[in-house]
Amino acid sequence: MFIGLILFVIVVLIPFSGLSSKGRIVLATAALMACWWMTEALPIPATSLIPLVAFPLMGVLNAKEAAVPYGNQNVFLFIGGFFMARAMERHRLHRRIALSIMILLGTAPRRVILGFMLATAFLSMWISNTATTMIMVPIAIAVMVNMDKKGTPFATALFLGIAYSASIGGVGTLVGTPPNIVFSGQMQSIFPNGPQITFAGWLPVGLSLIIVFLPLAWVYLTFFAFKMEKKTSLSPELLRSELAAMGRMSYGEKVVFIVFIAMALGWIFRTDLKLGFVTIPGWSDLLGIEKYVQDSTVAIIGAIVLFAFPLKGGGRVLEWREAVKIPWGIVLLFGGGFALAVAFGSSGLSLWIGNLLADLGGLPPIVLVLIIAAVMTTLTEFTSNTAVTTLMMPILAGASGGMGTDPRLLMVPATLAASCAFMLPVATPPNAIVFGSGQIKIKEMARVGLAMNLMSAIIVTAITYLVAVHVFGITPGELPLWAK
Repeated sequence: MFIGLILFVIVVLIPFSGLSSKGRIVLATAALMACWWMTEALPIPATSLIPLVAFPLMGVLNAKEAAVPYGNQNVFLFIGGFFMARAMERHRLHRRIALSIMILLGTAPRRVILGFMLATAFLSMWISNTATTMIMVPIAIAVMVNMDKKGTPFATALFLGIAYSASIGGVGTLVGTPPNIVFSGQMQSIFPNGPQITFAGWLPVGLSLIIVFLPLAWVYLTFFAFKMEKKTSLSPELLRSELAAMGRMSYGEKVVFIVFIAMALGWIFRTDLKLGFVTIPGWSDLLGIEKYVQDSTVAIIGAIVLFAFPLKGGGRVLEWREAVKIPWGIVLLFGGGFALAVAFGSSGLSLWIGNLLADLGGLPPIVLVLIIAAVMTTLTEFTSNTAVTTLMMPILAGASGGMGTDPRLLMVPATLAASCAFMLPVATPPNAIVFGSGQIKIKEMARVGLAMNLMSAIIVTAITYLVAVHVFGITPGELPLWAK
């Protein structure tokens, strides 16, 4: 704790050339928060409240300006997504989806692992990767016991496959993992006149990474990292009996499923959807309210329906006693990051960082993207990917101005790479959960994860250049007017 405070004082007192006193205060606050986030000297959510105190007391932002970012619409988008996840968990819809996917793919060892990875990735697109992994691990243990594969390469590959696909799958949608929301919210905070990162806008980028990375991860795990037997002793009836034990879909499950589909469609078709030469008009455009509604509107409508819809046996589809269990700490972390982003801009710190890093603009953009991906992957091995993304977004936004390039060219790969830490148990909750199952040795996770990290840096760079550049209309080496 004292290291962070000492760091704060040192940064405030250093007379950085060209940086205002407000800029020094914001930089010192960012250094303090980074230190406490990484060391967890205070709980991460508690550290996220610092801007509410530091900025008004030191004359950077008034109390209202510091508090507004905590109510950013992206915060409510994530809250709505969390409520949907709680409803899924309460009615066990997620388990039915997972078992159904695995039954479809068969019982050969490689197919079993593929089934688990596909089911995990799909669920992780919509509910937290922590919850997804906790759902899949007990099913994996039952399969492993049935096949008598405890302690075998198959078991290690299976559990690593679950952890890795949970992280990869979360990238797919804006609500799948916190770094995606951080990127969307900070783009809005730093560049209020710039293009918004919507659910539908992010989907092609996130899905592209899943489509490329998930099969490669499966191939690597089952053909190269571990030797798989060709035959299996897994009875297909095991998974079918697990599904049969759940019975027919309950009334609550059906309601949650319908609301889930409606929310997904509402997000995808909120704004105009361009499919080649055809453009499908968004429902908000057709209703003339495109300037008033956001993805968070859809999320909260879905949540209200879940709270309002009665169950046949009494109660509601989602009760508040269940909803209140969502991770509110992440909500505060979002708010703290968004407040930090606003202060970076208003104090001139972003511009100062941009000028400081202007020389890096001489590097080929693709090399710059690769470096960012590699650095983010490394950083997130040791600390919260949400905290790292929160800190890096305003820094990269400022750097883009000095380099004369579109900020999204730097921010997109950083966001994607933040979910690609595969080496250590502390890197992500899925890694920690599968390591805690006792089925994986840390040296195996590090060995396999190193190759996954290297692959991820290359894949993130490729997706940025081959997909994100076209989806977002990015011109490498050109600074848009809205970013000046």
